[in-house]
Amino acid sequence: MKKENKIILGCIADDFTGGSDAASFLALGGMKTILCNGIPGQDFKLPQDCEAVVIALKSRTQEVTAAVRDSLSSIRWLKDQGADKFYFKYCSTFDSTDQGNIGPVTDAILEELDEEGTILCPALPANERVVRDGLLYVKGLPLAESPMRNHPLTPMRKSRIADLMGPQGGYDCLEIHGDEMEDSMDAVRVKIDAFRKNKQHWYAIPDYRDEEDAGRIISIFGDMTFLTGGSGILTALAKHLTGRESVKADFKGVEGKALIVGGSCSVATHAQTLWYEKNGGSLLKLDDQKVISGEESPEAVFEEISAGECQAPMVYSYDTPEGLAKKRNEEGRLLAAKVEATLSGIARIAAQNGFKRIIAAGGETSGAVTQALGYQSFWIGESIAPGVPVLIPLENQEIRLVLKSGNFGQEDFFGRALAMTGLQH
Repeated sequence: MKKENKIILGCIADDFTGGSDAASFLALGGMKTILCNGIPGQDFKLPQDCEAVVIALKSRTQEVTAAVRDSLSSIRWLKDQGADKFYFKYCSTFDSTDQGNIGPVTDAILEELDEEGTILCPALPANERVVRDGLLYVKGLPLAESPMRNHPLTPMRKSRIADLMGPQGGYDCLEIHGDEMEDSMDAVRVKIDAFRKNKQHWYAIPDYRDEEDAGRIISIFGDMTFLTGGSGILTALAKHLTGRESVKADFKGVEGKALIVGGSCSVATHAQTLWYEKNGGSLLKLDDQKVISGEESPEAVFEEISAGECQAPMVYSYDTPEGLAKKRNEEGRLLAAKVEATLSGIARIAAQNGFKRIIAAGGETSGAVTQALGYQSFWIGESIAPGVPVLIPLENQEIRLVLKSGNFGQEDFFGRALAMTGLQH
């Protein structure tokens, strides 16, 4: 039985920061959006004025069968809430391997919904990720030549989306290049109709070079039951589905100390950490060996940072790309898990001791922090950077969380996050 408060759009994301990214762009487009950390339980009550629900999973690097299972369970839950439009959000750098998980999940959802086709649209021009002539570019470089080529979990060695999808997806891809996107919608549809003939399922890959392309993509594909991609087209999709323009989120900052935890080794987060240090921030860098031995336990680290006078201490872990390359083994994976547990444990202790603002950098770290805090659902507030909103837990609306993917945000991101979550904002 469908719920009375029918939602307009149901979205699943392949990790938590990806979910908050998607939710922020929907909110920017005027949709009242709730973000859920995993599939809600039976006792969860969806707010009556909610229009979109984003379910954040852990499917980016899960085993393929588990990723498909969790994704389909989420789609079915969203259908039970009344959704009849669906979106699968993955990273704007198409984080995946030849085995999946973007292809198997997308295939399975198409089949579950009994839909013929959908689009693959990972681009996010606001963060310099664009698709041109079927190739994905990151800050002007083809994906395979960008820093993503050495990602520790999903190294990207191809730039053409069709080539990335080919080994992991079960259906053919059609590229629609920029000059074709500028043709009439009828001309594009004629091309699609010719391609889809005699195909059970299919994928279209539209070029997405700038913000104007978002409108073109939605005008052609916005009425489809199921779409996939990054967060780039979600604002245009929200406006299309509601018929409204943007509505500013009405959530204020709060009084209280802040904690920043960083588990990302991305170039962007490293630059943000250096900026925070240069601008007077108090930082503590975790030592790998002390974390492993337990000397730097969450309790010990929290006691150390609490002894200082800083109202917003930062605890972080960092290694160079060369150092990370040497840790791509079982020992390195155990260390990464221990670091995540330490950072999330510090966040939990901080919240228990009156810290009202928690800022986390890194997708895996953010997911661990959210799990440690125990919050499961969030209203979406203002965005600090494209794809990084302030989160307000439904269970405790006196808390402000900021959870960012490693590569997101401006150099002064941590300063902005502290300002926008504080009472003076």
